[in-house]
Amino acid sequence: MDYYSLNEILKKNAVYNVIFGERSNGKTFAVLDYALKQYFSGKGQVGIIRRFKEDIIGRRASEIWSAINHSGNVEKYSKGEFTGITYYAGKFYACNYDEHGKAIYSDSDCIGYTFSLSDTEHNKSVSYPKITTIFFDEFLTKKIYFNDEFVLFMNTISTIVRNRTNVKIFMAGNTVNKYCPYFQEMGLTHILKMKQGSIDVYSYGEDKKLKIAVEYCASLNKKKKNNFYFAFDNPKLEMITTGAWELDIFPHLQKKYKHSDILYTFFIDFHGIFQCEVINSDEGIFIYIHRKTTALQLKREDIVYSLSPNYSMNYCENIFKPLNNVQRKIAILFNGKKVFYQDNDVGNTIQNYLSICRKR
Repeated sequence: MDYYSLNEILKKNAVYNVIFGERSNGKTFAVLDYALKQYFSGKGQVGIIRRFKEDIIGRRASEIWSAINHSGNVEKYSKGEFTGITYYAGKFYACNYDEHGKAIYSDSDCIGYTFSLSDTEHNKSVSYPKITTIFFDEFLTKKIYFNDEFVLFMNTISTIVRNRTNVKIFMAGNTVNKYCPYFQEMGLTHILKMKQGSIDVYSYGEDKKLKIAVEYCASLNKKKKNNFYFAFDNPKLEMITTGAWELDIFPHLQKKYKHSDILYTFFIDFHGIFQCEVINSDEGIFIYIHRKTTALQLKREDIVYSLSPNYSMNYCENIFKPLNNVQRKIAILFNGKKVFYQDNDVGNTIQNYLSICRKR
């Protein structure tokens, strides 16, 4: 196949279908095409969720179905009744076009609605009994996740679903962030160990009726003719060309240091334990961060930064909210970018932790 297909994940018959992989491999098209088939088969409307309201209004909303419109599938599934999908005032309509290209449709031709997590409160009083497909596109981001975003997402699902059990939910994203909060909130513990082309299934509840299928899309790299545009020797582009997780390039330690050069050691507990050493070198003071491979045995003066609540006096939550002189000096080094990492994966993990700290 030249593009991604839902065929394999649909066989799992899951309530939630989480799909991630390389950019431009057809994930969005596949889900929208599925929703379109459902509608014209008399099986219900679609609700399209995005993070920000700006992504589902105006020109951006109008472009969501552009690939479907160009494919000819609207005419195919509607058996010639309609030729396109148009957007107006938070709704999508099956339509035809006049000689000037203006969309012609009626209220009875509504195939779905738009929802944004940033505007959750405004939808709670409205009912959507005909929606049977929910699509949250671009749920993975390198930028901003809202505080308690998973709860906002669940509230949106609750608004749409109400008391029904006939709704199927799709979540699609590019491999831009390994440490998406949805993975932890949904208990998807095996994400970082998944191989491309594999599907994991999680079951929840006493009767195991809540089933989540997670697919790490197989790479279509060999079939993408335009990959020569991204042939630079830059690992950041592997997300586009192969579907590998995107990692930024972080500064690595270029010099050796002696144990006696370590002024202070602290730890970060975030998707693993990381040892952080404050080094006094000839060039100045900096922090070196690496994975801790042995058990954590804390001394009285040790600091552990962690987002998880902990009663121990050793634990602090936010690097950028120091409580004493030692923590202030640590924050200064981070703000001054005087930090080096064992490898890019360590750097990426710590940057995700720091991003949450800054937001809080």
